[in-house]
Amino acid sequence: MLRAANSRARAAASDLHLFRRLLSNVPEATVYGGPKPQSPNQRFTLTNLRQKHRHGEPITVVTAYDYPSAVHVDCAGIDVCLVGDSAAMVVHGHDTTLPISLDEMLVHCRAVARGASRPLLVGDLPFGSYESSTSQAVQSAVRMLQEGGMDAIKLEGGAPSRIMAAKAIVEAGIAVMGHVGLTPQAISVLGGFRPQGKNVTSAIKVVETALALQEAGCFSVVLECVPSPVAAAATSALQIPTIGIGAGPFCSGQVLIYHDLLGMFQHPHHAKVSPKFCKQYGNVGDVINKALLEYKQEVESKSFPGPRHTPYKINPEDVAMFHDELMKRGLIESFKAAASAVHSSETPTEPTN
Repeated sequence: MLRAANSRARAAASDLHLFRRLLSNVPEATVYGGPKPQSPNQRFTLTNLRQKHRHGEPITVVTAYDYPSAVHVDCAGIDVCLVGDSAAMVVHGHDTTLPISLDEMLVHCRAVARGASRPLLVGDLPFGSYESSTSQAVQSAVRMLQEGGMDAIKLEGGAPSRIMAAKAIVEAGIAVMGHVGLTPQAISVLGGFRPQGKNVTSAIKVVETALALQEAGCFSVVLECVPSPVAAAATSALQIPTIGIGAGPFCSGQVLIYHDLLGMFQHPHHAKVSPKFCKQYGNVGDVINKALLEYKQEVESKSFPGPRHTPYKINPEDVAMFHDELMKRGLIESFKAAASAVHSSETPTEPTN
């Protein structure tokens, strides 16, 4: 009964947290309270994003896919946390972003929403969740907010159907981030993970698509893997922020994948090297590998766990009674093992330097 009650309490607490996250969609100038000043520890909203853009302050965006990474992003004070469909590759080990489903994305979104209370949370609509109709697009976006605890959604591409989907979602009252340039969900058409905007036709298409997404009501546009002059032109043409990834320094902000910037590991399609555009701010993968190897060696040498990591004790009177009970049950070998463990724990060990 107690376990069930605790489980219900945890579920209620999780639901309350997601409800509070959903409140980030409520306009700040509310009828009763009016706008409240934002402190560095308060939620980052679309209003804050627009203020930073208006003042020319760079916007920071990092992906996250689970609770621990969301906590790290939150503690670092990152402005926007993107729950990207790149989870298909980074977390699930696929070669592309295509296999991940909306239900799987919602699991990642909920985990991130529990861990990050400050950043604006943006959830990627995965492949297959918004292409069929505007109705499907709106329903998927609604689930991202209601079930995933997101503040906004992101969708890829600038085909007429994608523009219509973005417009319908915005009209449904949900904030939308666009995405042009290299759009991983379209690799079937693009012929792989190829940069875009490298010729006149492609460059103009990037700018015009970004403008179309702005016209549809998007609050921001991601520019992925395009030459910096193309990104600069798009940023200048738009009145909304551009977020660059492999697009040079002339965007309104930058986004990197959590695992890439930390140097955790490399994606299969990058031939075991980091993306050309990514700067590694750490070598966490090396640290993890070293720690796991050290753990393996200590377990195999039986140096772990030692006394320091064997904290739970049984008093001598109970030990004696325990031994007696083992003997009564004819568990002679168990008695010997328990007695040996007592003797070993009482034997002083040499201090390590």
